[in-house]
Amino acid sequence: MSGTPEPLDRDAIAARIPHAGRMCLLDRVLDWSDAAIRCRATSHRDADNPLRDAAGLPATSAIEYAAQAMAVHGALLASAAGAPRVGYLASVRGVELRVARLDTIADALDIRAERVTGDDNSILYTFTVAAAGETLVSGRAAVILDRTTPGSLS
Repeated sequence: MSGTPEPLDRDAIAARIPHAGRMCLLDRVLDWSDAAIRCRATSHRDADNPLRDAAGLPATSAIEYAAQAMAVHGALLASAAGAPRVGYLASVRGVELRVARLDTIADALDIRAERVTGDDNSILYTFTVAAAGETLVSGRAAVILDRTTPGSLS
């Protein structure tokens, strides 16, 4: 991938997406291009992760990690064109869970989202959430863009 000359840290990510405080799950944007983004996160290990339940952090939470990567990607792409439009996660399909929980994963999460197709109204991404080179969760996500409301893609 080619893209940003320097990685974005958590504060720069939080400034670009509507997720605040602990709900901003990503630590860093490692790389991005017009077609894809790669992020890192360690918040899956946090005892106060807002997505945790009594049993821990379910693997389905990886979808939110991927959605936040897509939101940052949309904001980065829109930065040259003005304010990004609000996006809504409309559906996820073909999701493969290879683990039951994320909180048991010791390594940082490597979150990748690749834009497959899109237009002014919707975008289709594929995503993977991996750790130590092993895919944990993967799938496809459809994002619908709000035609009237500027804001961040989420």
